[in-house]
Amino acid sequence: MANIIQLIPASNFSLAELTDIYNQTRVDYMVPMPMNAARLANYIQMYDIDLNRSIVATTPSNQKLGVAMLGVRKDRTWITRLGVIPNTRRGGVGRAMVENLISQTERLGLNFIMLEVIKNNKPAQQLFLKLGFRETVELLILRRAPHLPAPTPLVADAERLDRSQALHLVERDRGTQPWTNQSESLINAGEVAGLRLSLADGSKGWLVYQREKFMLSRFAIKTESGDPATVAYALLTHLHSQYPRLDTHIENIQLNDPHLPAYYKMGHIESFRRIEMWRGTPPVSLLHKN
Repeated sequence: MANIIQLIPASNFSLAELTDIYNQTRVDYMVPMPMNAARLANYIQMYDIDLNRSIVATTPSNQKLGVAMLGVRKDRTWITRLGVIPNTRRGGVGRAMVENLISQTERLGLNFIMLEVIKNNKPAQQLFLKLGFRETVELLILRRAPHLPAPTPLVADAERLDRSQALHLVERDRGTQPWTNQSESLINAGEVAGLRLSLADGSKGWLVYQREKFMLSRFAIKTESGDPATVAYALLTHLHSQYPRLDTHIENIQLNDPHLPAYYKMGHIESFRRIEMWRGTPPVSLLHKN
């Protein structure tokens, strides 16, 4: 099939068409993650997806084969929403799309690409390894049900932060972050706010989050002094007591995040895991500013 694959810019298709193609690629997926056109539009805006450089794979007769999208920021790109329609797999479609997005990145004068793959999706992992990606870190997707008892906030000097205050904090050094949690993603998000607190022993830190209509998401936690698990637990008790009826869904928490024990203590549970993979040399801005 590889010699009859056509790669067409995703900008040639409507959001409804792209959504339909994407959903077809996920009907038998390990974690389906269906979308509608509104959610896809938000996704494109949130993660700086360039539809002119994203692609849809078709045959010359216009049979849809798959889709792959490319997020573009000043010194890096991100491959996402990659999927091949089930009955057209193992024909070189996925490889052709990834190779195209690698070429698109190089034409931008960039050489660093990020992506995530669901853990145990061995065919995808093997493809990415063959194309020069390397595994870097395991990522957790966590949820907390809204019906859990609202926690009693730990005694602390706590301050609520508005959007501008919260975004000022996430622009500080937070170490290397997955694309979804980088500063640009939070800046693009709506309804961003934060909490900052100090405990009696001098420990202090902050939490920035996105509040959606029915859900809390996109957490960024930073411990400025003290034990990270203790600071994070204090922050989470204040947040979940403030929004006891909201579901919580947070993506791509690094397995080595020192705040992770606080999430579990607060009742967050693991939904699934991803593996982050990199190709090329990470820019200094990623290592020190996100």
